[in-house]
Amino acid sequence: MTVSESLDSIVRIAESVRSGGCSAEAIARETLSRVEAREPSVRAFLHVDHEGFVAAARAVDAKRARGEELGLLAGVPIAIKDALCMKGVPTTAASRILEGYKPVYDATVVARLRAADATLVGKTNLDEFAMGSSNENSAFAPVHNPWDLSRAPGGSSGGSAAAVSSRMCLGSLGSDTGGSIRQPASFCGIVGVKPTYGRVSRYGLIAFASSLDQVGPFATDVRGAARMLRVLAGHDPHDATSLDAPVDDYEAACDRPVAGLRVGIPREYFGPGLDPEVDMAVRRAISCLEQYGCTVKPVSMPHTKYAVATYYVLATAEASSNLARFDGVRFGLRKEPDHDLRSMYGATRDAGFGPEVKRRILLGTFVLSSGFYDAYYLKAQKVRTLITRDFEAAFQEVDVLCAPTAPTTAFRLGEKTHDPLAMYLSDIDTLPASLAGIPALSVPVGLSANGLPIGLQVMAPHLHEARAFAVAAACERHDALHVGAPAAFP
Repeated sequence: MTVSESLDSIVRIAESVRSGGCSAEAIARETLSRVEAREPSVRAFLHVDHEGFVAAARAVDAKRARGEELGLLAGVPIAIKDALCMKGVPTTAASRILEGYKPVYDATVVARLRAADATLVGKTNLDEFAMGSSNENSAFAPVHNPWDLSRAPGGSSGGSAAAVSSRMCLGSLGSDTGGSIRQPASFCGIVGVKPTYGRVSRYGLIAFASSLDQVGPFATDVRGAARMLRVLAGHDPHDATSLDAPVDDYEAACDRPVAGLRVGIPREYFGPGLDPEVDMAVRRAISCLEQYGCTVKPVSMPHTKYAVATYYVLATAEASSNLARFDGVRFGLRKEPDHDLRSMYGATRDAGFGPEVKRRILLGTFVLSSGFYDAYYLKAQKVRTLITRDFEAAFQEVDVLCAPTAPTTAFRLGEKTHDPLAMYLSDIDTLPASLAGIPALSVPVGLSANGLPIGLQVMAPHLHEARAFAVAAACERHDALHVGAPAAFP
């Protein structure tokens, strides 16, 4: 098997390296060749770790030469969202305030990838501090969608999604607070998974909204994403929110039959604002599931309409607290004071934070302020409970929920930058699952008339990621739903 033949899926690469069909170093060098050719037009990376990447690949080959058993991700080139700490490698969260910062430790998910013998290409671009839906809020450069370079890749994990979509790597890590894995996966025509809250450790993730943030994988196919999650999932004593629960064999779940599963179709996800082409593609995918023996049932989730408002109260409140630590004292950017410490704080934060981050800090500070806490923050927490109960009620009737991942295909760069509300509404279909903490993934199920990918969102009860993978894999197997890779980036 040639190197190029191996570079089409995570599982194929790992098995080829494990069997000796390909060397990890050859795959790494082919990957770097792709990065050199494709990165200038996509702008997915903030830092490519050339030396560390090749050294890791050589270490995998040496391990195999010694007769040692290789990990599940042997030789697989994986990129890391730049909101995750990677020891000795620049980690900025795409913000000027962390420019030049190099962590002294690996995030738990990074350590687990290394332990599984993955090779880490570098750090991917994102919306600053993961705050955005288009990757245009990066302090360094916007990312371009590989399917149409004039369009956004989605956000905030747009760099991670675009790197996989353009085949500059076969897997990547993103973080999802309100849709930041699933929406870019939909826009870029790949698979993206938000696990159950607490299923994957957040230790080493630069926090945005701690009750919502989750780390998850991107991959070119469902099975690759399942294998990555199998490596990433599990209890971590470094993370107080980490769940101590058994980890399923998600990859094996991809082969499970779906006949007999009850698929719920939430009415509220198919209302005004949904692009007709997205509606048609999603309904076609659901019809394909019926062909596999699934039973389809409409369900109602009446508090869905409050998800956007609820999220932007809770997430901004938590952001205003989490980002208080970036003050110019301990790490990153520092503007010397004009006359006292307070002025140094102000000057550093003013220079270091971008407009969207400042907007969210101000919103969060407002909703937590005296006289407004009960009216906004406390009320939003109560509505979050109602949204969670909607899901609990729905899962009494059905096994999974299927809906659009995003209401539209990828929009043009610059199209929504001057209208924050329009940008926020692009996450309308992903926010409810985030607020409820349930697992949800996006799988590509079609292309629009102008060749842009459309994603189906599969949502499951807490800790039932395996069920979502089974449904997504069934969709992927159906010829009518095949999407493939962007023509310019095979």
